Amino acid sequence: MKKFFLGLDQGTTGTTAILFDENWRLAARGYREIRQIYPQAGWVEHDATDIWDSVLYAVREAMREAGAEPQDIACIGIDHEGESVMMWDKLTGTPVYNTIVWQDRRTARYADAVAEKHGDLIRERTGLMVDSYFSALKLRWLLDNVPEAKSLLERDRLLAGTMDSWLVWKMTHGKLHITDASTASRTMLLNLREGNWDDDVLKVLDLDRKMLPTICDSAMLYGYTDPIDFCGINAPISGILVDQQAALIGQTCTTPGTVKTTYGTGCFMLMNTGETPVYSPNGILTTVAWQIKGVRSYALDGGIYISGAATQWLRDGLKIINTAAETELLALAAESNGGLYFVPSFTGLAAPYWDSYARGMMIGITAGTTREQVVRATLESTAYQVSDVLKVMEKDSKVPISVMRCDGGATANNFLMQFQSDILGIPLHVPEIIDTTALGAAYIAAIGIGEFHSPAELSGQWRLDRSFEPHMSADQRESLLEDWHRAVERCLKWSRE
Repeated sequence: MKKFFLGLDQGTTGTTAILFDENWRLAARGYREIRQIYPQAGWVEHDATDIWDSVLYAVREAMREAGAEPQDIACIGIDHEGESVMMWDKLTGTPVYNTIVWQDRRTARYADAVAEKHGDLIRERTGLMVDSYFSALKLRWLLDNVPEAKSLLERDRLLAGTMDSWLVWKMTHGKLHITDASTASRTMLLNLREGNWDDDVLKVLDLDRKMLPTICDSAMLYGYTDPIDFCGINAPISGILVDQQAALIGQTCTTPGTVKTTYGTGCFMLMNTGETPVYSPNGILTTVAWQIKGVRSYALDGGIYISGAATQWLRDGLKIINTAAETELLALAAESNGGLYFVPSFTGLAAPYWDSYARGMMIGITAGTTREQVVRATLESTAYQVSDVLKVMEKDSKVPISVMRCDGGATANNFLMQFQSDILGIPLHVPEIIDTTALGAAYIAAIGIGEFHSPAELSGQWRLDRSFEPHMSADQRESLLEDWHRAVERCLKWSRE
């Protein structure tokens, strides 16, 4: 009988299911894109039924590719898009509204009002800035704007949760309504030190804890999938993590001071800080990395809203490329950015600026600006944003970052990786398996069934594929960064809505 560990990566633009064999080699991958819904400017939604269907499709595709039978699945780990949140009727399983995606900015004005009165309390309890990025304000919006949600809550039929809660509920035929501590720490409702929903923050936002999931360890046996609902599989669900924490463990950054950056729709840098939460005065977030046997490990988190999504915009919006793979050669052909800078703040800027009203801007355009330079400036914008986050993270953690592990689809772009190394002035290491979110989900599930006893045991699994060393002079680096910061200043506080 074969044995596979299933890592489910439910991401912003699609769902990936990966089967890893007993030697932790990638055996098969399934993928399905998720439809993006934009009801109006600044609003981003998903259809939760689409998400569930994408999971089933991706799992079946991976199983077909590997020739896997349902009984070959040893355990299942889930990672997900973090702050995206929804509500549904626990009797019928029907969502009351679309999933509100983490990128959504409809609650920006509400966030301003909450921050003014309660920002210090929320920051101290949850480790997070008050921002529309997080789940809590989206839940409040749903209760205020969807009559069915309030009606179901009054009848004790309303369930709320992030995508892990929804998927586990669906996979177990409604038997489990749970989340893990890493996910809870992204809602803006978790008391970081106590590990429970914070009563004072719930009161500030007028949210009822009875609709919220039970907070569990990140690795444990939660329950088993229902074979009727889930591809004929009756296997243990034994690991849950937010996608970026999954990438942290997938990169085996299990000791304090180790850092990974994931290049996806957005771009996210996490530093493991051990069992003590480190608070940042400069806009970097404090979050739970994972919780095992009741013990929480923490991380510093610097998130960038728009990274790969900017390349997607070049393809779908401007239609100046056909595929993301083209961007590497086009950027190299440009030879320089020609003084062009692109700040891709389509839905505001996250760390370290935290400006919901910043908007996208391209500056330095001349009559000589070329398509190639537009593509190059788009790729460079990711590297500049990562640099901003890294500098603040070093300052606040008081730990110099000498090497960074990188993963995600954009690491296939050698131009971006080399420019990133140049602009940071440190080496980058890319592993053999760049799908580290799904890998981390599978790792945490393996811990949950006792295949490994702790994250520390994973270090021997990491394998290097490529590395990039910086070649840019310090003077050139500083000149580019200075102009980047000039560009950022011009896009801040642009939107009046």
